Amino acid sequence: MTQAYLGIGSNIGDKAAMLDAAVAGLEARPGIRVTARSADYRTPPWGDTDQDWFLNGALGVETDLDPHALLDACLDVERALGRVRERRWGPRVIDIDVLSYAGATVADERLILPHRFVRERAFVLVPLAEIAPDLVIGGESVTAALAKLDRSGIEPVPRG
Repeated sequence: MTQAYLGIGSNIGDKAAMLDAAVAGLEARPGIRVTARSADYRTPPWGDTDQDWFLNGALGVETDLDPHALLDACLDVERALGRVRERRWGPRVIDIDVLSYAGATVADERLILPHRFVRERAFVLVPLAEIAPDLVIGGESVTAALAKLDRSGIEPVPRG
C-alpha cells in the first residue's frame, strides 16, 4: 500500500455533510483506505473570491492504486456527489484533490504531483499540517511551507 494525501473542500449546500459523503465515498472505493482525517476548517475563498466561504480538510489514505487511478477514483466520487465544473476556482459542491502520492513526481496533461499550488495555499496546508506536519512536498515540510503563509480567516469547525 502507498501513502497519499488528499485535500477535500465544499462551498455549496451542507458543506460538512458533503465532506463526510466524500470521505465515505472514498472509503467505499476498492484500493483506498482512509487512515487520517483532519478537522474541518472554514476558509475564505481563494482565486475567485466572489463566492461563499469553504469548508476544507485533508485526508491521509493508503492505496494500491497508481496516481492516475487514485485521481480517477477522486473524480468518480466528485461526480457521484454532483460536482459540475463550471468555472475555474469557482463554487463547488465538492472538490477532492490529490496533493501528494508517496513523494512521486508526475507531470502530464491529467495530473501534476505534488499538487502545483499546495505550498501556496494555507487552506490546504493548515489541515494537512494537522495530519502530516513533517510531510515533505517540493523539498519543504508542510510545517515550513505553512509558516510562510497568511492563515487569517481559517478557523476550525467542530464536527457534528
